[in-house]
Amino acid sequence: MRTEICDRLGIDVPIFAFTHCRDVAAAVSNAGGLGVLGAVGFTAEQLEVELQWLDEHVHGVYGVDLVIPSKYEGKGVEGLTPEELEAQLAKLVPQGHRDFAEKILNDHGVPHLPPEEKHNQLLGWTATTVAPQIEVILKHPKAKLVANALGTPPDDVIKQIQDSGRLIGALCGSVKHALNHKNAGLDFVVMQGTEGGGHCGEIASMVLWPQVIDAIGDMPALAAGGIGNGRQIAAALAMGAAGAWTGSLWLTVEEANVPPAQMQTYLDATSSDTVRSRSWTGKPCRMLKNDWTEAWEAPENPKPLGMPLQMMVALDGVKRGHRYPEQAKDVNFNPVGQVVGMMNKMERSADVVQRLIAEYLEACERLNKLNNA
Repeated sequence: MRTEICDRLGIDVPIFAFTHCRDVAAAVSNAGGLGVLGAVGFTAEQLEVELQWLDEHVHGVYGVDLVIPSKYEGKGVEGLTPEELEAQLAKLVPQGHRDFAEKILNDHGVPHLPPEEKHNQLLGWTATTVAPQIEVILKHPKAKLVANALGTPPDDVIKQIQDSGRLIGALCGSVKHALNHKNAGLDFVVMQGTEGGGHCGEIASMVLWPQVIDAIGDMPALAAGGIGNGRQIAAALAMGAAGAWTGSLWLTVEEANVPPAQMQTYLDATSSDTVRSRSWTGKPCRMLKNDWTEAWEAPENPKPLGMPLQMMVALDGVKRGHRYPEQAKDVNFNPVGQVVGMMNKMERSADVVQRLIAEYLEACERLNKLNNA
């Protein structure tokens, strides 16, 4: 199961776990894979705390996932601090959108946050707000891999990461995007099918993976989108993938920082319960369908804004939903892929890694028997 990217990172198996929870990232890295911490929800100061904790609890290495979209409102604005950019972008958000979002939450009885839990409006969705996060990452030698979730990173970011001895890659949902990543000099691509949770394209994994692998040649390609067991990893490696990039799978592990009510929502869901929606982030994102996603689709209601403006509208709903998951059950932000239909029980992260390896070996043995028959 060991591939070239394992040797470059010093990990045992090419199982990559994207997660917003540091406990999950540490558990996967310590089990032989690579935990990748999603940084978008953290300020630079908060990210420093998270990475210090990972340095102390990870035996080997880990990764960090950033979000620098290729296209977003405010791109190209120079010389502003993150606070100044947030203030400028906030002026572009129609009050009607804010009022509509507030009405959805109020109609469902979701309480407001306590005053001491006030938060920023703008997450790390822009080059300006990501720059301080990169400075933090470069202070932590164990952070050996950086991935960009949306589009090809800027040239200066690529150089900065690679000059530090780290690997940098990006997700793609099409051959065109994969070639953009290769031409920019990235170290790897993550080819995510439409089944995947979070931001995704429209092409299914089984169609996308071989197309991308053929197009980019010997550049390492990690398969993503709908992976929930080792049989799927075996299929991906058989096609030529260098490993498996998983995400949704780690929402229902014991270490996940997911409130019980929201966890139960995932455990109860089927693969038919997901939808691609722009209602939270402004770009197509796969999540569980609920009253929030339906409200933004109704023809008489406001349409989602572009990134990052829509998240500036929706972020209070994200925070309130996490703080009050019982009350927000029908309007919560539940990003997850179609693999949610396979996520029917809680497991320890290390046990998930071992299960994936065992299922992979069983699949290989099955093929070997067929080949030797």
